[in-house]
Amino acid sequence: MANDNGPTVNPGTQIDQQSGLIKADGFSLVLAHCSACHSPSLITQNAMSRERWLQIIRWMQNTQKLWPLGDAEPVILDYLSTWYGPKTSARRPPLAPYLMPRD
Repeated sequence: MANDNGPTVNPGTQIDQQSGLIKADGFSLVLAHCSACHSPSLITQNAMSRERWLQIIRWMQNTQKLWPLGDAEPVILDYLSTWYGPKTSARRPPLAPYLMPRD
């Protein structure tokens, strides 16, 4: 099911109650590497392309002392771009006519 306010989640997809991250391939690596330095909410509140996620990782490596991710990097990028990729729309759907103010 699509949700313009967050990642696309299929029925049966689980969300980790503690971190708020979607439990899918790469979840454990993202949780271990990313939440070691910052809240997982920095992930869940963003929606970026794989290329942009890579730019952010490089920025963190160059300025924030993020360690080399090695073989974990492509798995982390797959996870981030799949579940926290660009949104189709950042706007909420229009209000139903019956919710609109009357003249």
